[in-house]
Amino acid sequence: MYNIPAVIFAGGKSSRMGKDKALLPFSTHTSLSAYQYHKLSKLFTSVYLSAKEHKFDFPCNVIKDRYKEYSPLVGLLSLFETLDNEALFILSVDAPLVDKYIIEKLIATYANAPKHDAIIAQSPKGIQPLCGVYSRSILPLVRDYLLYNKHKLTDLLKESHTKYIIFEDELAFSNLNTPQEYQKYC
Repeated sequence: MYNIPAVIFAGGKSSRMGKDKALLPFSTHTSLSAYQYHKLSKLFTSVYLSAKEHKFDFPCNVIKDRYKEYSPLVGLLSLFETLDNEALFILSVDAPLVDKYIIEKLIATYANAPKHDAIIAQSPKGIQPLCGVYSRSILPLVRDYLLYNKHKLTDLLKESHTKYIIFEDELAFSNLNTPQEYQKYC
């Protein structure tokens, strides 16, 4: 099992879904959140959910955002301000097809390239900023971004020392953002 914490980002507005996708049933679990939490608990010694509030119906560790804005950048900053770890594995709640192989490759790359600010998955359609390992070394830039009200993780990653790991399987990075996408994979 991996000793760095795994964090599931589940605090978005879910505007395209029309309801909180983190709470929608998935597979044999009561929610996407429970599915992802269970999956990552098999690989990591500690797993957390990042959200604005504790809204989950299963026993879990939640780290609440410390800032009012809704963005993954706020979640990332809140995590590093709460946890003392040097690195965190991040995965979006709406990417349930990301598998053990992808996670293992990202973690192994981080272990062999610890000088990077982030190790991020890249699919044929582009980078996946909510699937990767973030190092504490990125924290000063994250704070600057929030100070200047810049919230795009893709821009943050371009400005930091980021290593991208290319994966050919686009399906693994399918996001369940709309009711149609959700129905296709649930």
